Amino acid sequence: MSQPEFSFEADRGLVRFGTSFVKSDAFKALFREGMALVEDTAEYLDGPGRSESALLRRNATLTYASESMRLTTRLMQIASWLLVQRAVAEGEITPAQARREKDRVRLAVQETTVSQRDFDEMPERFRELVALSLRLHARLVHLDALIAQAEEAPAPRASSPVSIQQDLLKMAFGARQAAG
Repeated sequence: MSQPEFSFEADRGLVRFGTSFVKSDAFKALFREGMALVEDTAEYLDGPGRSESALLRRNATLTYASESMRLTTRLMQIASWLLVQRAVAEGEITPAQARREKDRVRLAVQETTVSQRDFDEMPERFRELVALSLRLHARLVHLDALIAQAEEAPAPRASSPVSIQQDLLKMAFGARQAAG
């Protein structure tokens, strides 16, 4: 993403990315997308997914069962993260409380243990739901890292626009100088 991690407003000072993002229309759309995916997946697994999995050969049934558990776990992580962020946006909890909740709501990267051949034997709609959940999960992991990075950024020394810009430049180029 090429957007700055935070921006300056002359009358208010520093605006943190996480706080501003969770109050944005983009977050509302992301929230709706995530919750719709949770709902669609639940409907599938409780309905057509049961019928389709019954038609699989024995080994494929075991693959389906293990991958559906991974899918469900991933979606619960997604829903939990989205709900915590929405609570911040609505003022129900503070960003500090959200950081504490982060210990319980981990967006852990999940590796699949299934071969591509075995995965290809799964019903088409199931594969689609898995792919959608992985893509959304990766987006949330990225956003979570951006929010954490912005929250860990040092506060400006003073409230002048010049000192804020100096701090932003030091943050942007400081890592390069240390590495070089």
